Amino acid sequence: MNNQVKFLLQESDIPQTWYNIAADLHQAPAPVLHPGTHQPITPADLAPLFPEAIIAQEVSRERHIAIPEPVRDIYKQWRPSPLFRARRLERALDTPARIYYKYEGVSPAGSHKPNSAIAQAYYNKVEGVKLLVTETGAGQWGSSLAMACNFFGLACKIFMVRVSYNQKPYRRALMETFGATVSASPSNETAVGCAMLSKDPDSSGSLGMAISEAVEIAAQNPDAKYALGSVLNHVLLHQTVIGQEALKQLEMAGDTADVIVACTGGGSNFAGIAFPFIGQVLRGERTGLRVVAVEPAACPSITRGHYAYDYGDTAHLTPLTKMHTLGSTFVPPGFHAGGLRYHGMAPLVSQVVAEGLAEATTVAQLESFTAGVQFARAEGIVPAPEANHAVAGAIREALRCKEEGVSRSILVNISGHGHFDMQAYTDFMAGKLTNYEYPAEEIAMALAGLPKF
Repeated sequence: MNNQVKFLLQESDIPQTWYNIAADLHQAPAPVLHPGTHQPITPADLAPLFPEAIIAQEVSRERHIAIPEPVRDIYKQWRPSPLFRARRLERALDTPARIYYKYEGVSPAGSHKPNSAIAQAYYNKVEGVKLLVTETGAGQWGSSLAMACNFFGLACKIFMVRVSYNQKPYRRALMETFGATVSASPSNETAVGCAMLSKDPDSSGSLGMAISEAVEIAAQNPDAKYALGSVLNHVLLHQTVIGQEALKQLEMAGDTADVIVACTGGGSNFAGIAFPFIGQVLRGERTGLRVVAVEPAACPSITRGHYAYDYGDTAHLTPLTKMHTLGSTFVPPGFHAGGLRYHGMAPLVSQVVAEGLAEATTVAQLESFTAGVQFARAEGIVPAPEANHAVAGAIREALRCKEEGVSRSILVNISGHGHFDMQAYTDFMAGKLTNYEYPAEEIAMALAGLPKF
């Protein structure tokens, strides 16, 4: 076994193509439906929101889609990202497990999100778009798109979930430094925002609300398009550079992944690390892989939601997709992992779980921060609150190896650093954070609003 701690690839090893798991799934993905007619959506229906190239990727069944050279050139600033063997964490846990972590916090925005932001900005620029509008929760996606728009000379408008807008002023400042305009959502700048504020003037907001505001602005402006940081197929596609690199790096280590662990909110970093490995399983190239999606107990879309058609936003402006969902009216509490506060799960991730190719579990807020602090003290990297859920899941797996006396290889995706989230760590150290299990009756109320067919 290789005794290295860090496994680095060369610029030439940046993937030439993105991997599309839709090509290998045994069942075709469920069709996306029009929000008004409930009929399968057409490319023309999506044209007000997305450029043609993105629409083509969204519906593609090709296994490999070429990454444009201008996108790969920008990727070179931080890709390939490093893979580390967590030897100090292994010793701290006294586990026979072999823990590896792919670290996406090396990007300029501090997370995996630029992998898709750069691609989306590029395709919009090529098609003459002037303004990209989006939403963001914790701000990882917003700062990534702001950076990407700046690189390609596009204006950028961001609706940031209000609780995160207030919790994370430095993440908001980063977006503004890159040139974006940022508003707390719900806002009084859109019709849907005003309607939401009229119902609840003190609303903490949700990703579903922010999506509604961004879609409204984009659809009404002929020079604008909408950009999404997770959930849809093309976003997950762009993130597969993570897993493709990890496959090569584990080969360098003389190892393979027995268990893959990643946090899940909308599904993009989970898909990015896991889909290339799951593709091997689907093609019969390997067996014995466990893939674990870790979600917050306060927003448990896979573990407590329904697998059904639902809207991606609160105002029902977006198409309907078949996904694990808590209902589009679900408003999660303001726990610190803002990137995981989404009511639904990516349709492709939902399908992978439904077909038994991956499993899901939940982690409460205190366990996630306890794991993050332990990881930081062992490995010297402070994970984002979102990534702490993956760390907690990996620690569970490592301790299981210890109990069973088995050495397994655990691959975990550290999707971003927590340098802009230190208030959350300060609150944790001060004992101000609490666990929150969402009441079953409130979940039932939100699920009662699922669209009927």
